[in-house]
Amino acid sequence: MVEQSDPDHFYALLADDSVRQVGEFADLDGRRFLDVGGGPGYFHDAFSKAGAHYLGLDPDVGELSARGAPQPGMIRASGTELPVQSGCVDICYSSNVLEHVGTPHLMLDEMVRVTRPGGTVFVSFTPWFSPWGGHETAPWHYLGGGYARRRYLQRTGHEPKNKFGESLFALTVGDALRWARQTNAADLVRAFPRYHPWWAHWIVRVPALREIASWNLVMVLRKR
Repeated sequence: MVEQSDPDHFYALLADDSVRQVGEFADLDGRRFLDVGGGPGYFHDAFSKAGAHYLGLDPDVGELSARGAPQPGMIRASGTELPVQSGCVDICYSSNVLEHVGTPHLMLDEMVRVTRPGGTVFVSFTPWFSPWGGHETAPWHYLGGGYARRRYLQRTGHEPKNKFGESLFALTVGDALRWARQTNAADLVRAFPRYHPWWAHWIVRVPALREIASWNLVMVLRKR
């Protein structure tokens, strides 16, 4: 996967695209911005350049230090226990983290909690039944996450980076949308497949198709 073979190129492009997408829903200049799962600093660079007051966190020391010393404004913390006061950020953002959390609804609740009333929550993740749902073990995850993990170990002699049941979980589009529609703390502004053109956004409205064809789901919420 390009993500692992050339992370600098992959994440730099992803971070720049993230600035563009978030900017469609919220003004970034001068805003307090929290990135849940910020990693080694690619998003720090891109959002800071766009004028945001950036704070990023990640629970994994390896991710934080992947490019050397952690960037200023990056801290080690859990997405399910954000060390941030309620209602104190303008934008709470997370990219491709939710599928790595065993309690994704708790992380979503925390993201909404720390966002100010009227603020924006922008979260994206890779659905389990998408072609890339198993990450480096795909497409064998269609035969079960445990099987895909064992097969990867047998073929390579080492565990995948994303271990099913430990750091990769079977989160679906339906699960995420049900949470978004049931929460009393925020309103769902839009849900769409992140890498598809605008005319393909209807996919998210079709229950079975969206699980396979969305590839990566974005949910944008407005805090009540």
